[in-house]
Amino acid sequence: MELDDLQQTVVAFASERNWSQFHDAKNLCMALASEIGELNAILRWVPTGAVDESLGESSTRDAFAAEIADVTILLLLLYDRTDLDIPTVVLNKLAENAVKYPAETARGQAEPPDPSVRR
Repeated sequence: MELDDLQQTVVAFASERNWSQFHDAKNLCMALASEIGELNAILRWVPTGAVDESLGESSTRDAFAAEIADVTILLLLLYDRTDLDIPTVVLNKLAENAVKYPAETARGQAEPPDPSVRR
């Protein structure tokens, strides 16, 4: 399924239930923050070196998939509500990040960029 089709399916699902009235940008952002919190809670106490193994366990993977689906649904609704084109927004941000984090200097680095570079 193409991304546009998925987004329209999500929007239709909400519209069929008359939920759009509750889906202004502020409420979608707050719901998104809540769902991100639920996603984080799944891995909160998992040691960093054990995350991949933990996500290989079916119960953890199922819970993670359910929460990441909630996050994705809310993001798709937020893009729709704010009339932002997903590919355009993402590609523009990647172009900005390519300037901020040139591959030749950022490869394998976890440190923040030069403070003189705009965040």
